[in-house]
Amino acid sequence: MKIGIFGGSFNPIHLAHKKIILELLDRHYVDKMIVVPTGDEYNKKDLISAKDRMEMAKLSLKGIKNVEVSDYEVRNGKKYTYETLLHFKKKYEDDVIYFILGEDNLEEFDTWKNYEALLENYRFLVIRRKGYDEEVFLKKTKLRLDNVLFTDIVVEGVSSTKIRKKLKEGEEVIEIDVNVLNYIQKNKLYK
Repeated sequence: MKIGIFGGSFNPIHLAHKKIILELLDRHYVDKMIVVPTGDEYNKKDLISAKDRMEMAKLSLKGIKNVEVSDYEVRNGKKYTYETLLHFKKKYEDDVIYFILGEDNLEEFDTWKNYEALLENYRFLVIRRKGYDEEVFLKKTKLRLDNVLFTDIVVEGVSSTKIRKKLKEGEEVIEIDVNVLNYIQKNKLYK
């Protein structure tokens, strides 16, 4: 089985995240998706509690076959990507593990802890970003990209930062699932 690990802050999870998950499954890039929200220790501005981000991910992805939301990083504190992937590699030792990331993340991939071992031991599915110049990156990178597959999935410029700003200013937000929006409003998040 091909298992996709999709990590991130999901602050909040939005429809572009959901689109990525559904398209990776529908186009058979992976057979199963595991969404892994970061824990509270993740050093990011305006990060709401991991409990709330987990709950929103579950609400957004509820009922989608072959998708689960994992609390691995939430339970275990700050984890580097290599630690998270090692955990899932041990759990699913007979399966192939793919890490999902955006094209823009490849720019800084050589700053990730143990990035060379990651590239050697795992496979990566790269989601294309509209307006991103992949050719320029490929010409200048020194990364070994043997285990990196650029998907044909393209994401528009949906941003959790912009969504949080809209929520704070009381503007209409159409980029998130209605169940997530209801949860945010009920719990007075992002005010």
